[in-house]
Amino acid sequence: MQRTTRAFQLFLLIGVLLLAAVSSPAQDSELLRHFDYDRRTPLNIKQIGVQHREHANVYDITYDSLKGGVVPAYLVVPKGRGPFAAVIWGHWYWENSSMRNRKEFLDEAIVLAQAGVVSLLTDGPIARPGHVESNEPMNEQENVDLVQQVIDMRRGVDLLVARKDVDPKRVAYVGHSYNAVVGAILSGVERRFKAFVLMAATMSDEITMKTPEYQAYRQKVGPEKLDAFVAKYSWTDQGKYVSHAAPAIVFLQYGSQEKFLNAQRAVQYAAVVSEPKRLKLYDAPHALNAEARRDRIAFLIEQLKLKPLSAALIASIPNLYQPPD
Repeated sequence: MQRTTRAFQLFLLIGVLLLAAVSSPAQDSELLRHFDYDRRTPLNIKQIGVQHREHANVYDITYDSLKGGVVPAYLVVPKGRGPFAAVIWGHWYWENSSMRNRKEFLDEAIVLAQAGVVSLLTDGPIARPGHVESNEPMNEQENVDLVQQVIDMRRGVDLLVARKDVDPKRVAYVGHSYNAVVGAILSGVERRFKAFVLMAATMSDEITMKTPEYQAYRQKVGPEKLDAFVAKYSWTDQGKYVSHAAPAIVFLQYGSQEKFLNAQRAVQYAAVVSEPKRLKLYDAPHALNAEARRDRIAFLIEQLKLKPLSAALIASIPNLYQPPD
């Protein structure tokens, strides 16, 4: 029960509280300035170690975060000369999962290396050593973490496109849960992505705030207090950004076994996303399933013009385990 409550708070409070309409232009400088950064700032990439796989090298690296500390990451590089496509992967934050960090998509990235993909998989701020979470229902740190993650991912694009073996016109983003929210914001502020896969996440705070769950939560924590918090951080609404993702294409994946992010709400969230877009529902929980993974890989192969992969190779990728609440 405690895990379910905390997950619900993440959906509601980390960048999903607003009162403004989702039609607000993502290109508004007053919105974009919250995620600005200086691209000239050195990344200071450091290699911690390397694993040599049959078809790829997996580098354990860090690069500087402009909001403090470093970004731990895996850089998966195919063997060969390229030019390669590139994918940035954003993990979920399922609290009692061993894959609540950059390891979530590592097996998938290693397989995609055989299709010609350089992958960057980062640890988000909440998954980094030393991060202290607040038990308060509303706190400034949640929004600080959100901004840091968006900018860290934009710096990840800098890292990838600076490589001579990466084709800067073939870069995609895959995000799950919290980092799908991050991806929705990125879709409106970072134009170097060609395609997005956003998995099991809210896409509009306007829709979220109409739900009975949100209204009950509002009464629990105090309407005036929550409304003030919402007003202060209205710019964190992902709907203001993902509604202007075009020309990038967005592929939305949802699990029909979810209580909050159910099929009906998935359709409502999808309506906010700009065209071109795709939506598919799966008979799965928040972790999704093998069918979703097959569709995700097929989408990336299509959009990034990758080498085809065999069904057997894709099937060899382990399923993501979802621990009980």
